[in-house]
Amino acid sequence: MTTLPTLAVTGSTGALGGRVARELAGRGLPQRLLARTPGRAPELSGAVAVPFSYADRTAAEAALAGVRVLFMVSATESADRVGQHRAFVDAAAAAGVRHLVYTSFVGAAPDCTFTFGRDHYATEQHIRASGMAFTFLRDNFYQDILPGFVGDDGVLRGPAGDGRVAAVARDDVARVAAAVLSDPERHRDATYDLTGPQALTMTEVATIIGQATGRDVRYHDETIDEAYESRRRWPAEDWQYDGWVSTYTAIAAGELAGVSDDVQRLTGRAPMGLTELLAG
Repeated sequence: MTTLPTLAVTGSTGALGGRVARELAGRGLPQRLLARTPGRAPELSGAVAVPFSYADRTAAEAALAGVRVLFMVSATESADRVGQHRAFVDAAAAAGVRHLVYTSFVGAAPDCTFTFGRDHYATEQHIRASGMAFTFLRDNFYQDILPGFVGDDGVLRGPAGDGRVAAVARDDVARVAAAVLSDPERHRDATYDLTGPQALTMTEVATIIGQATGRDVRYHDETIDEAYESRRRWPAEDWQYDGWVSTYTAIAAGELAGVSDDVQRLTGRAPMGLTELLAG
């Protein structure tokens, strides 16, 4: 292939970006897969792997030369993630990218309870100021990761109280992303909330996981102090502990309970629920 595709996808070696890349390949769309390790990118028809780094603006700008539509999966959580995002957005604008589709977080705001959601808000604002057209996919928490929150003792711990979360399946997010990237102009400067079909309490989540896995799973509603203490078994910096604990306090605050019909509207298919996902 002598001319690189003008549609680029980041995160193709990861759980979400890989799904998006496969959805686009299934639609017959050529794509440029931007990856820190191109050899790990999936081998897909019409796809070309290109090296890049969020933090290296020069390398990113070179990788984005000729790209018109860009799918940007948020970088790995880190103390300087917003700085990395800003550098990459600046590189995209300088390279001539016309439309950027960004995976954000539902309820992203400068003061939202989920601390990593504030990173997404700052990134959204930088994208808005860049002059590029944009589409923000504001994902709720992923259903796919909820079973991983259960400890070896079968307990799902966190200070979520009786709050509810409308978690979404990664497959549904990928289908929405593919629909947007296939016709970006139709979704110019739009923001979509991507959720599952219902909002569940952590008690209900534990019950569903237990039924699907055959384990005895229960939810323990920790105090905030208990939550920090139980997570200190894993060495981390304070910002990481804050993110882990605020995953649950955001649920308790009711900030993740809203159910949206955007997945249905954009894909023509109802979103999967947690029971359906785990049965698959």
